[in-house]
Amino acid sequence: MNAHFKDAWHHLRHAGSHLGRGVREELRPVERKAREVTGRERPTEPSRRERMRENLRDAEHRAKERSRSAMRDAKNRMRMS
Repeated sequence: MNAHFKDAWHHLRHAGSHLGRGVREELRPVERKAREVTGRERPTEPSRRERMRENLRDAEHRAKERSRSAMRDAKNRMRMS
């Protein structure tokens, strides 16, 4: 196979993958609407940003609980002294 055919096959494979991605992207709203109508909506996965926010909220909550616990312990030690 000469270089022209190799180049053509490469471009055809590349175009095919882009075509598939484009079709999926264009049909995504139609799929979503069909799932809503039939009652089979896919559970949405949280985005990276949402996961980061949730992680930050959890860390903040744990820090608050640790500080409150430390304050309770310190107050109890002061009362016992």
